[in-house]
Amino acid sequence: MTRKFFKTTLLGRTLQATLGLFTYAMGVYLTLQAAIGLGPWEVLAMGIAGKLGLIFGNATLGVSAVILIMDVLMKERIGIGTVLNTIICSKAVDLYNWLELVPKQEHLAASIAVMVAGMFTVAVGQLIYISTGLGCGPRDSFVIGVGKRLSRWPIGLVQNGVLMIVLLIGWLLGGPVGLGTLLSVVGLGATMQLVFRIAKFEPRKVQHENIIESFRKLKK
Repeated sequence: MTRKFFKTTLLGRTLQATLGLFTYAMGVYLTLQAAIGLGPWEVLAMGIAGKLGLIFGNATLGVSAVILIMDVLMKERIGIGTVLNTIICSKAVDLYNWLELVPKQEHLAASIAVMVAGMFTVAVGQLIYISTGLGCGPRDSFVIGVGKRLSRWPIGLVQNGVLMIVLLIGWLLGGPVGLGTLLSVVGLGATMQLVFRIAKFEPRKVQHENIIESFRKLKK
């Protein structure tokens, strides 16, 4: 294959990953605006934001950066998409907050509707992003890294354990826990599975490449 083909392909996949991550961030933003509690990682970020006087995106960026460093230390595959995930998923939420696209919900029915819409938007973003094969997000890589070191534990149990610890720390820091937290824990996996099934997409078949592999292709 020609060098031009690889450049175009990598550029196209990078743009697709960026679109997916902005979509994912919109889903997170909607769960924030539902105002009935957040997912575990968002609870942690809000707790840190409250304690340190940060905006949500900066707190999320800090958490993601720390997790990314831990991924590197565990020798997990870090791709272009992993780095994009760390930056975009944090700051895009701040952008949507600044634009004030959706008001904070004040009625339970509307809050639940916005929360569910947010979870489906997150799932669509994951579909667009993961299919590029440019690397898992730092949190997913972290779960995989921990899972390798707890090889006797099912990966689902490892993920639940990580989420419980993250949620506990976030709650102790003052992060908002509520009905939305329960909906998030139960519903994120279900909505992702539904969206992936409709799209006939199997994420476990995606072969992710690290940054070095991606740029080596440009030299061929």
